[in-house]
Amino acid sequence: MSPSTREHLGAVLDDLARLFDGIDERQRHDPTPCTDYDVAQLRGHVLGWLTTFTAGFADPQGRAPRADLSDYTAPADPAAAVRAAADQLDAALRAGAAERPLSLGEAAMPGEVALSMILWEYQVHGWDLASATGQAWDPPGVEETLEFAPEMLSDDYQGEGKTFGPRLPVSPDAPALDRLLGLSGRDPHWKPPTG
Repeated sequence: MSPSTREHLGAVLDDLARLFDGIDERQRHDPTPCTDYDVAQLRGHVLGWLTTFTAGFADPQGRAPRADLSDYTAPADPAAAVRAAADQLDAALRAGAAERPLSLGEAAMPGEVALSMILWEYQVHGWDLASATGQAWDPPGVEETLEFAPEMLSDDYQGEGKTFGPRLPVSPDAPALDRLLGLSGRDPHWKPPTG
């Protein structure tokens, strides 16, 4: 793990907590660019996986407590939960947790790869939530993720009905975040529906 990955993730999680603070509860059922989820569902998804990844990195054996979110219940203060998880994750990473595999159920991946995937996930899902709720989102480390992400997007994971939607064309001169969004199957120009 490069120090910059840990630092970028820490900054993204700090921004994510502020983003959660800025969500008006009247926006709970508003749509997001992540079409499977409304705002409340996506916030729960983001937080559920963050606490799962954090617990896995904090575990001496690198074993996460769940491989899906079916038994996860979001806490009453999601922003506080993000901040607590970010502190716990940072402490685990400083102690070398990324040097061992992270296991989710029967699947395991190198800790450094998992960390880069987590950074990517929150860069994009942060944008999803920010776009849906009218907030700014300018995460660090996007250029680093653009180097990592294409290697992970095999046909097994990207396409209609898969984890990542089909890639969308974005100008190579576009901002780095727009290029990452297009690579991840998002339209960087998405706007909430009116009315």
